Amino acid sequence: MFENLNWWEIGALLMLALLIFGERLPKVIGDGLRMLRGLRAMAQNATSDLNKELGTDLQLQDLHPKAFIRKHLLSEEDEAAIRKPLQGLFEDVKQDLNGVKNDLGEVAAAADIKNTGSASAATPAAPAAPARRQLDLDAT
Repeated sequence: MFENLNWWEIGALLMLALLIFGERLPKVIGDGLRMLRGLRAMAQNATSDLNKELGTDLQLQDLHPKAFIRKHLLSEEDEAAIRKPLQGLFEDVKQDLNGVKNDLGEVAAAADIKNTGSASAATPAAPAAPARRQLDLDAT
């Protein structure tokens, strides 16, 4: 819970809590812990009630709709059949994005002013190489 806080920040939070709540801080902490225990007990009771009603062994993580459907309604073959068209779409989008990335790389290489300017200054009488396309920078 506090893995992204260092010790100084935790100490500052404790000092801030002490300043805000003062002498009532132990009572506030106790009330908060009591509330957390009550919420945990309610969740466990609800899970056990569902287990009794459905006749299965459910965990709290299994109550997420996707996990519930995956575990109780779909077989592995059904899940693979559902994933197959989506996997094909994913591959198509991935190929399209790689094509766009390659095109952008070509445009960036063609618009590289430093390389094109130094090459023309070094050999002013040489004709331009046909392999490299020149882009009009004002048009793009």
